[in-house]
Amino acid sequence: MRTAPPDYASAALLSDLVPAAAIALGAGGILDDGARSRAARLGLDTEARVAVVVLIDGMGSRLLRDRAAHAPFLRGLLSGAGTLSAGFPSTTANSLSSLGTGMLPGAHGVMGYRLLDPSRDVVFNQLTWDPEVDPEAWVPDATLFERLAAAEVDVVSLGEPKFAGRGLNQASLRGGRFRGSQTLAERIAHAREEVRRPGRRLVYLYWGALDRTGHVHGVDSWEWLEELEHLDGQLSELASALPPDVELLVTADHGMVDVPHGARIDLADEPDLRSGVRAVGGEPRAVHLYTEPGAQDEVCAAYRSAVGDRALVLTRGDAIAQGFFGPVRSANRERIGDLLVVCDDGFGIVDSAHDSPAALALVGHHGGITERELDIPLLRLRG
Repeated sequence: MRTAPPDYASAALLSDLVPAAAIALGAGGILDDGARSRAARLGLDTEARVAVVVLIDGMGSRLLRDRAAHAPFLRGLLSGAGTLSAGFPSTTANSLSSLGTGMLPGAHGVMGYRLLDPSRDVVFNQLTWDPEVDPEAWVPDATLFERLAAAEVDVVSLGEPKFAGRGLNQASLRGGRFRGSQTLAERIAHAREEVRRPGRRLVYLYWGALDRTGHVHGVDSWEWLEELEHLDGQLSELASALPPDVELLVTADHGMVDVPHGARIDLADEPDLRSGVRAVGGEPRAVHLYTEPGAQDEVCAAYRSAVGDRALVLTRGDAIAQGFFGPVRSANRERIGDLLVVCDDGFGIVDSAHDSPAALALVGHHGGITERELDIPLLRLRG
């Protein structure tokens, strides 16, 4: 199994994408020298009046290339495509925070699907959020959208109305204007309107249906292919409307792998794996275990025995030292589990005593460090 964390030092990263777009828009002054240097690795050195960043949840590079016959528009962009790396864990909350802040996971602090709030000793969902948590205190740094807006770049986010100004959006993607829509056709129509308006602009468009379909039906399903075909057609409509001074950038937040239900450990059936664990966070392929005082070594031994070569079991200190999250701020350290379980291909950990029936029924998962989860495309088109 793969045991190395993402290559934050030399790979082109999702966290570099909006900085690269800022440079193309003539707003590179919002970046420090390090961010400008990292952004240069993406090769987006063409000046643009408008940059459109489209993030398709769950559209990993390997998935797209393997199924490119179903996506003629996207297939036409593959010959000049680049590959970016998501961070660890390869999950939406982490990746969107890296996109919106330009930071690595240990710096922005959104290091999983469910994380511990150390001040309350409560694990909460980083996507659905917790009203007791102030998003701007959880991710306190100015976002890239805020910094671009302060530099007189018009920033507009296109997404679901329920996410406007709350939760993760307010934590990691705050800044600029928000236009809500329910369907992809509506969202594409909004993007087409925005690229025609005068002035410098960053348009951010998020679409999540491909990820949801993969979770429910699996990435090897006809339903996933059908959603990819629909998405491809809509993106083609957007591309046909781009003026010549507009740069279209299509990427994703992570890929996905199918995990057969028979290849999972259910903690509800394994009392030895619940002993000494006060809370479970993360997700099925990247589990955060928060242990009782003094129980870490015993829990670590139990998990290593149970998972064998199907997963890595790391202490918090080892995960930080090996660079899984990049440099970790001291304020974010205790959000990480005392132990991390990072699953190999086709394996996951669930808990039927606490997970919902809908969550237990899911087929597709992500969060791990396989290429199918970490590698995401960077597709470019000039209007």
